Amino acid sequence: MRQTAPTTMLTATAGFQALQAHAAEARHWQMRQLFADNPQRFRQFTAEGAGLMLDFSKNRVDAGTLGLLTDLARERGVEAQRDAMFAGARINLTEDRAVLHTALRAPRGSALQVDGQDINGDVHAVLDRMKDFTAQVRNGSWLGYTGKAICDVVNIGIGGSDLGPKMACLALRSYANPGLEMHFVSNVDGHDMEAVLAKVDPETTLFIIASKTFVTSETMLNANTARAWFLLEGEEADLARHFVAVSTNEEAIVAFGIAPENMFPFWDWVGGRYSVWSSIGLAVALAVGFEYFSDFLAGAHAMDLHFRHTPLERNMPVLLALVGFWNRQFLDCASLSIAPYHQDLARFPAYLQQLDMESNGKRVTKGGAAVDTPTCPVVWGECGTNAQHAYFQLLHQGSDVTPIDFIAALRPTHDLPGHHDALLANCFAQSEAFMSGKSGDEVRADLQAEGMAAERIEALVPHKTFPGNRPSNTILMDQLTPAALGALIALYEHKTFVQGVLWDVNSFDQWGVELGKVLAKNIQAELAGAALPQRHDSSTNGLIALAKAAKAAY
Repeated sequence: MRQTAPTTMLTATAGFQALQAHAAEARHWQMRQLFADNPQRFRQFTAEGAGLMLDFSKNRVDAGTLGLLTDLARERGVEAQRDAMFAGARINLTEDRAVLHTALRAPRGSALQVDGQDINGDVHAVLDRMKDFTAQVRNGSWLGYTGKAICDVVNIGIGGSDLGPKMACLALRSYANPGLEMHFVSNVDGHDMEAVLAKVDPETTLFIIASKTFVTSETMLNANTARAWFLLEGEEADLARHFVAVSTNEEAIVAFGIAPENMFPFWDWVGGRYSVWSSIGLAVALAVGFEYFSDFLAGAHAMDLHFRHTPLERNMPVLLALVGFWNRQFLDCASLSIAPYHQDLARFPAYLQQLDMESNGKRVTKGGAAVDTPTCPVVWGECGTNAQHAYFQLLHQGSDVTPIDFIAALRPTHDLPGHHDALLANCFAQSEAFMSGKSGDEVRADLQAEGMAAERIEALVPHKTFPGNRPSNTILMDQLTPAALGALIALYEHKTFVQGVLWDVNSFDQWGVELGKVLAKNIQAELAGAALPQRHDSSTNGLIALAKAAKAAY
């Protein structure tokens, strides 16, 4: 079953044109006044689902805005395309693939077939193998070649094979086995591998090589480096006790020295940035145990159910997507800042960068026509409260308006007194400050109360005035549990999907990463002296010459 794309360009739709007319008025609204005029604003502009709460009241929207946005979502076929995705339609048109990361977290016995294959049975067969394997490693019965238990796990991957597991392992640190240290290597830069190998012992280290094809250049360079390092101490026959693969290329993994029974497959309907739910999440299951990994999957599934069955007007992923679309298309917001007020979510902004920007960073529609509006914003961020002392200055008083997603847990997983109140106070205060700002008159009143001279006051007023009216969302969970993390990731996955439908782009391919890889292979051969120089521009030729000269010097 193949899903076809809409043919009407976005700006030609009735919904977009209605929103454009509405935006001419709405861009002049002041959020302070919106709150003053509507005491029920918080209640009316919040949504709940899968254990999360979304407050989107601090945006320049009213009920009319949301009505127009949901009208556009229906006109663009969000509901129909959502249903097609869950049903296994080939909505990844350029690769002719289904998109079924949601099937990875569906409960055992859920009925879904793709090309006549029971994929729920396939998924749970792999999960059962992951459960058995992780139990052996965690209980110490899986022994290295000298009879010692595993103490360190090194995940070697790149992109989604690194960002997802690394982010989740850090986020669920409080649930991890303290006797099993997790490490991640992704960068082809040898300093990344060197730093990890310096910390581990070949007798007690397990390597996970995460590459579907087992030919990904960066991953395989790092994998072969790890293999060579291990063989300085162990024998080739020992590799099977220290290397496992998340892959589908059995011939290649056997040639590498990995036993076929230690290959954990996944499928072509799982995109890399949507793969942490699959065997790519093996590192997560090792870190926290399979029971918590199952909770992680269940949290995502709960968000899937919310997304599938909740009307658009109360649907958290849809609302998050529509508000973001409104800010991007009609309020000229070119970037989005992610501010998790939870240190264990430190890698979450980087995870969302790939999820959002690799999915919707596209310039043509599914049909191949040039898009007629801006698409994905630049996504970036850092943990609060560190962010407040780094870039919040620009967000408060800079010339560009950047929406912010604040993310926080109402309860911590530590018992240190005073810290969590201080954290939440900063989170809530920042969202209030971005919305309300501080007028010149308010600045004058404060400085007059300090007894400052009038001339000095007037000199300082422009510098201490905050324009406010800067949009933000706040996403709250009770506590950062495996289930809550699963729901949070799924929330943003579905938000990304909805925005892709609105823009009519394919959110599930990533051809933009290929050109640089092809050119890099040629240049790498030139740097090694194994190929004749190619015809490059003068800058690239000059850079290659400098690198070859430096290499010759050492």
